[in-house]
Amino acid sequence: MQEQAGPVLETVGISKAFPGVKALSRVDLRLMPGEVHALMGQNGAGKSTLIKVLTGVYAPDEGEILLAGQPIAPATPLDAQRLGISTVYQEVNLCANLSVAENVFIGRYPNRGPAINWWRVNREAQQAMERLSIDIDVTRPLSEYSVAIQQMVAIARSISISSKILILDEPTSSLDEDEVQMLFSVIDSLRTRGLAILFITHFLDQTYEIADRITVLRNGERIGEYEAARLPKLDLVAKMVGREIKESAFQVDTTADAKPSSRLPVLKARGIGRRGSMQPLDLDLNSGEVLGLGGLLGSGRTETARLLFGIDKADQGSVEIDAQTVTLSSPYEAVKRGIGFCPEDRKTEGIVADLSLRENIIFALQSKQGVFRYLSRKKQQAIAAEYIAALGIKVSDMDRPISELSGGNQQKALLARWLATDPRILILDEPTRGIDVAAKLEIMEQMLALCRKGLAILFTSSEIEEVVRCSDRIAVLRDRRKIGELSGREADEHAVLHMIGGGQT
Repeated sequence: MQEQAGPVLETVGISKAFPGVKALSRVDLRLMPGEVHALMGQNGAGKSTLIKVLTGVYAPDEGEILLAGQPIAPATPLDAQRLGISTVYQEVNLCANLSVAENVFIGRYPNRGPAINWWRVNREAQQAMERLSIDIDVTRPLSEYSVAIQQMVAIARSISISSKILILDEPTSSLDEDEVQMLFSVIDSLRTRGLAILFITHFLDQTYEIADRITVLRNGERIGEYEAARLPKLDLVAKMVGREIKESAFQVDTTADAKPSSRLPVLKARGIGRRGSMQPLDLDLNSGEVLGLGGLLGSGRTETARLLFGIDKADQGSVEIDAQTVTLSSPYEAVKRGIGFCPEDRKTEGIVADLSLRENIIFALQSKQGVFRYLSRKKQQAIAAEYIAALGIKVSDMDRPISELSGGNQQKALLARWLATDPRILILDEPTRGIDVAAKLEIMEQMLALCRKGLAILFTSSEIEEVVRCSDRIAVLRDRRKIGELSGREADEHAVLHMIGGGQT
């Protein structure tokens, strides 16, 4: 890391408040040219608010932003882009109905006279994707590609704009290991060319792999700026959460007393599959157990979860619940059978953004009870208050729109929604995706506590280490088929990866 003469972008004493919430309090941040600067903190620490101040979504209440030493006040994201500040957000906000090329150049199409030069649009978009080593047809609709490819398109769009500062908000959350390394290669080349990069992630290993500096926020305040090479991981976590975290505190207890060898079977799937989506597989899920689905991106984790909740209807195989054959033809049928589901994409498939936190929590319970058994406002408030307290959801008013909550608190609200239905089986598809270390640990602790009460949980995560740590058994997937199963002490990260790679465990 080479020290430069001065920061290319700097915030001085930035503060921002919303009704009942002090989001930022006199926050200083400096981004040096040719460096990757990680911004770390719990959900609700102020990271998203700071990004929105930098990009003109919010105006600061106090403080100033300096670009190359000169004050700036971007009023819109377009203003920020014109100043050389480009952003790729955690949630991919592109136009799925348009082509890849149109998404790369939307809002800045090159013209040939009065018409758009489509040949140039397609050629330069193809070149932008090739720089990321992505070989796809850029003339096809974005909707035809996976979330991972859509994320790479967003990044390609951002780096194709002449920028001085690149803000990456959770850019790797939908990428597999190879794609992460490909992105990091791109980041390294941009760093070499002098770009200042603000990198927001909840993956600690990625932070230490790519970042030169780290700034930590907690409760809207800047805790400090540190050189990554001189800040141990446990110290970083302690600064983020304001207390010491013991890594072993949330691990599954594998002792014989804690893990009975005999549990009641709850769900049995035999040869369940869907043509073009998931190869037939067998799964057994028992009460008081976490069954993990381990596999890389595209292995079929989410496809399996969607089949078992009836979002995608299986066209082969059978499912038994409590030894009775059932047809899971829709989510409504799954809910009636005592199954809850927290989806991977909480923004589009989970929360109802326009409804309040209270309404989101009681949503599934009210649906399960039916139109003619309406929950009174008082009952709704009591249920919501119970789970807000139990899960530690940070909110000043339960009638506040859920869209205003941090990602971690939204994820807890989805968990509360299904717990309120008193499920037998809970499917958690990437429940810790895009949330901070402390929120992850809290959700994992809650998950294991529910298992101890007899709940059966199907758990998926792109972090194999997390699957290993939380699961009693692991069904290993590759290329949308089940290739094996691991349990007990044999189920370590090396064994899972070895099986995925085609080796024998």
